[in-house]
Amino acid sequence: MEITCQRCHETLRDADRYCPACGLPQLTFVEPESSAAAVSSGLEDSAQGRGGDDGIAWRPALRAALLLAIPAGLLSASLSPTLTVLWVMGAAAWAVSLYARRTRSGSPTSATGARIGLVTGVFAAWLSIGANGAALWITRFVLHQGAQFDALWTGRVNQAMSVNQQMMAQAGATAEQAQQMAQISQTVRALMLSPEGQAGSALADVLALAAFLLLFAILGGVLGARFAVPRQRGVS
Repeated sequence: MEITCQRCHETLRDADRYCPACGLPQLTFVEPESSAAAVSSGLEDSAQGRGGDDGIAWRPALRAALLLAIPAGLLSASLSPTLTVLWVMGAAAWAVSLYARRTRSGSPTSATGARIGLVTGVFAAWLSIGANGAALWITRFVLHQGAQFDALWTGRVNQAMSVNQQMMAQAGATAEQAQQMAQISQTVRALMLSPEGQAGSALADVLALAAFLLLFAILGGVLGARFAVPRQRGVS
């Protein structure tokens, strides 16, 4: 492409900094080598799935997390809380190990493992909560087994109230204190047996389970990073 002077339109050479005809300074831009090298390196890392500014290549990391979170979340919906957190913890550790083998960028750090574990836990928690919610909705409204749920919940509330009264009796409470606690217990029982109380208790259980899943997923990610063995470069 021919370069011309902006004032007199005289043809210029690439090395000209001033117009040989009118003397007008010519503005030129020379890209620094370090900047060009950084851009080139960034494009190469992006193409090969290497880490960005935070050291994590998020595309393979998300793929690994989602691949392990799907079975972990679905299986966790049908397991006990103890087995659920252990299963999600193992899935997070496996996701970090899979990420290390796919990226071949060396052993991941504990921070990298924690972040990938957190993402795995978020995916697994959403799937587990969604599957549990769908199963409860189908059982209650499609299969019309709401009476069984209400009876089970009433039994749990009555048992909790009975345990509370026994503890008060063992503590040596006076008759007046026992009467006051009985009135409070009746108020709490009525609240817990109301639809709002049942919904609030279910929400609290869900949030507690999600918190435990995220905590153990982060721990699993850290352990996965500690014991991950990345695939060596040049080995297919």
